[in-house]
Amino acid sequence: MGLCLQAYLKRTYNDFERLVPLGPRIRLVKGAYAEPEEIAWQQRKQVDANYLALCVSMLDTKRSGADVFVGLGTHDVELIQQVADHADKIGLAKTDFDVEMLYGIRADQQRKLAKAGYKVRVLIAYGEAWYPWYMRRLAERPANVVFAMRQILPF
Repeated sequence: MGLCLQAYLKRTYNDFERLVPLGPRIRLVKGAYAEPEEIAWQQRKQVDANYLALCVSMLDTKRSGADVFVGLGTHDVELIQQVADHADKIGLAKTDFDVEMLYGIRADQQRKLAKAGYKVRVLIAYGEAWYPWYMRRLAERPANVVFAMRQILPF
C-alpha cells in the first residue's frame, strides 16, 4: 500500500518529513482541487517548482539510505526528465523510482520512457466508481479534456 501526496499543498514537505520513518511508498501528484491560497500554491510554475523540490528531497532522502520510494504521478515529461536527471546525478538508477501515468494518456511517452529503462506504471480506475472518477478528473482541470481528446483522435 502507498500514499499519495499533492505537490500543490504547502504542507506536503512537512508531511513527507513526518512519513520518512515509516518507510513510505509515495505517489507524488501535482494536485488539482480548488484549495485556498493559504494552503495551496495557485500558479502552475509554483506547483511545478514545488513538485521538483519535493522529488529532489525524496530522492536525496532515498540516496541517504532511508526506505523511501517515489512514484512520479505526472504526465509532464519535462518535469520527469528533470527528476530523472537529478536521480542520475546523485547515483540512483532509473528503476529507483516509478513514472506513473493514467491509462490512455500520453501512451507514446509511456512507451518511450519504458524503452529508455524507466519503470512505468499505468493507472486505471476500476470498480463501480470508475466513470465518476474519470469525469471528476476531467472536470477538475478542463485542459484534461483537450489533452484526452488529442490522445484519442488522430491529428
